[in-house]
Amino acid sequence: MHRLYENEDIVIFWNSDRCFHAKRCVTGSPKTFDINRKPWIQLGHADNKEVWQAISQCPSGALSCLYRHGIDITIDLEGQKSLALDGDKVIGECDYDISDGVWNIYHTEVSPDYKGKGIAKRLVYKVIEASERQKVKLEASCSYAKKVIEE
Repeated sequence: MHRLYENEDIVIFWNSDRCFHAKRCVTGSPKTFDINRKPWIQLGHADNKEVWQAISQCPSGALSCLYRHGIDITIDLEGQKSLALDGDKVIGECDYDISDGVWNIYHTEVSPDYKGKGIAKRLVYKVIEASERQKVKLEASCSYAKKVIEE
């Protein structure tokens, strides 16, 4: 399972397949990470520095964190894509098609002025998360998306 958790400043990525429950996140920021709560990650209960430090202690790499850079990521299920928005301006997208009930990510792109900020990863995660919530199999012919899915 892949999930995104965001506040105004940071984005947390969680890949449950990589998690081996060392609980260093829980120890490092118990207000943020609580395995007895749904969702188990809730931003806003501790400062970002504490959260970031707790994530940096994750031995499996199941948790990672990036700055948002003021960019919003949305999913457009009807249009079969996720979009990165800087205000009203579309600055990136991750496109997928549906065939035989399988979603295939075939293209991920971010405007050159926004590269290196983790936006492409957020775009792919948004599609992964949506496919998991829809209980649909996901594949990637896009080499970048394939890398993110396999990490």
